[in-house]
Amino acid sequence: MIKKINRIKNLKLKKKLVCLTAYSTPISKLLDNHCDIVLVGDSMATAFYGMENTKSINLRTIINHAIAVKKGSKKSTVVVDMPINTYKNFKTAKKNVTEVFRQTKCDAVKLESDGKNFNIIKKLVNLGFPVMGHIGYTPQNKKKFKPQGIKQHEEKKLIKESLEIERAGAFSIVLECIGEKTSKKITNTINIPTIGIGSSKFCDGQILVTDDLIGISGFKPKFVKKYINLKKILEKTFIKFKLDVLREKFPGKKNSFN
Repeated sequence: MIKKINRIKNLKLKKKLVCLTAYSTPISKLLDNHCDIVLVGDSMATAFYGMENTKSINLRTIINHAIAVKKGSKKSTVVVDMPINTYKNFKTAKKNVTEVFRQTKCDAVKLESDGKNFNIIKKLVNLGFPVMGHIGYTPQNKKKFKPQGIKQHEEKKLIKESLEIERAGAFSIVLECIGEKTSKKITNTINIPTIGIGSSKFCDGQILVTDDLIGISGFKPKFVKKYINLKKILEKTFIKFKLDVLREKFPGKKNSFN
């Protein structure tokens, strides 16, 4: 675990970090050959379960998916998103984070910053739990989407926040939907890697929700590049199966036991 965390920290300025989300063993196996970090994101609430927002997912569900992801990840650093209200104070955070590490054997957890929970991060790190920070547009704490760090006062606040998270002992920070200039300043100011999502090429690495990247989520924000429209490919496949069944072409002799 520590070896993997130190590797991520040491890659700052040496190579771009490649990061994607996974919620299952088959997907994590595929990502393991290509990703530095695999995030078991609370994005599963919307991307996998069709919930209204990421606040709807609970810890038990996250743990179950993290166990599955860890089975398929041998090389990648597996980071587990802590759902809303599971780290609202240190006592709660310690209990829940301990359980996540115990059950999932993950490498780290991710906590969204509310601008005040730096001490919780520090205490968790002191207990030996690697923590990834998360600033900018933090879905657990913000009701409405809005790009962050565009105005000067926002920029100063985000830079200060990133420094506080670094001082607390986090090994990296996700920058979500932060303006290009601010993202660049943060990346150049702190000594731990920044992982961008909608936060420009100037971050030390990039992360996307895998379901968005492959075109099956239906979510099309500006910051996502859809590399393949898997939805169309799957629809064609299902149509072929349907027609084979209706025309009695499937199952054939090759698919039957004689």
